[in-house]
Amino acid sequence: MAVETDVLDELRRLRTRVPLLAGSLAATVDGLLLAHDVPDTEPEGLAALTAASLGVAHRVTDAGARGDFRELLVRGSRGYVATYAAGPTAVLTLLADDRVNVGRLHLEGRRSGARIAELVGTCIRPGTGRHADRPAPVPDQDPSRRIGTLPVRTPQRPRHQPGD
Repeated sequence: MAVETDVLDELRRLRTRVPLLAGSLAATVDGLLLAHDVPDTEPEGLAALTAASLGVAHRVTDAGARGDFRELLVRGSRGYVATYAAGPTAVLTLLADDRVNVGRLHLEGRRSGARIAELVGTCIRPGTGRHADRPAPVPDQDPSRRIGTLPVRTPQRPRHQPGD
């Protein structure tokens, strides 16, 4: 698919624009790897973890009434993992060293996320993925719920009261 080559080119350009960027990957919101430039890291596993963290990030922004998800930044003892929305169907994850200029990381990450959204927006949409020949499952959920969000569990009344 030509979009994979274009996305990989964008990831490589991003590495030249951000000093101390250790790697990057683009994936679909459900965790399928599109392209990667992450040496010494398992890209498929990182793409899957990105999708999982994306689901949590959507829930946090909803619960905090902060609008739609835009980005997520995690700081570890040896650097940063930054995740940026790349349109409604893709996500960009960046790995950066601890001494990276975080402002520059955000600026370039947002720009690349927008560029990747343009690249995959025409190619990845419902019914065009690698399983397009399979019938779509019938959704058993609320159709107004956005893709990538988790259902909300309603608390149940306890069966017994404390002290009984």
